[in-house]
Amino acid sequence: MNFLIVKGKELNKELGYQGRDIEAVLINTEQYLIAACDSCGAIGLKDFDVVKVSWQVTGRMTTRVALLEVLAVGAEPQIMTVAISNEPDPAGDELLKGVKEELAFAGLTLSMAVSTEKNIPTQQTGLGISVIGTVAKDQLRIGTSQTGDEVYCLGLPKVGSELSNPEDPEIVQIKEIRKLLASPGIHDIIPVGSKGILIEAQQLASNAKRQLQINQSCGLDLSKSAGPSTCLVFSASSAMTKDYISSNQNQLTMVKIGELT
Repeated sequence: MNFLIVKGKELNKELGYQGRDIEAVLINTEQYLIAACDSCGAIGLKDFDVVKVSWQVTGRMTTRVALLEVLAVGAEPQIMTVAISNEPDPAGDELLKGVKEELAFAGLTLSMAVSTEKNIPTQQTGLGISVIGTVAKDQLRIGTSQTGDEVYCLGLPKVGSELSNPEDPEIVQIKEIRKLLASPGIHDIIPVGSKGILIEAQQLASNAKRQLQINQSCGLDLSKSAGPSTCLVFSASSAMTKDYISSNQNQLTMVKIGELT
């Protein structure tokens, strides 16, 4: 079997791909395997944790990042790994509760491989999540943006102590990703992480070999970290954007960042 591996910093002409927080592997002539991961450190209830929140919140927030990345490129999650750098009880059990809660909130049931630290006492929380999914080759959402598309940010960037509720009504949830994917005329979708909105929007443009013209009056802090992907950027035809805005009144904040040329 021939494999095509798409690295985060490599360019593959077939995909028009130049960097994302995923890996794509062509496993046959019609299907890609998609992998995404996220790590979290010093957020929990250990003595030396910097941000004090319940381990269940840590588990949920970390899980959502990897899920959002896989879903955003059009893939469907199939399996996951949970690497816990702490003892099985209580930290491990509570982190796993959060992982399972986020899966249930997303309407997903995934098999998972789990590992915990059983040899060394720890004083800070550490968690790593990987999610593996599959997508048909013609459904892969990387570099599909078009000239004239408008680029929007959906949700608000939040990080650290700003977050204590995984169901915060101001942050993006998986249901919003699925709604975007189901909307004709919406093209690329990229969850925003620690790099901030501007970097992700520029990556969206670069993947499609387009230029991003920034809307200087958008009013968002484009450099602020969005932590566990509390917002996302997406591109869409102007006609589709109007329809989407009208169907999302009184929902998440949506701000135009710019246009693609």
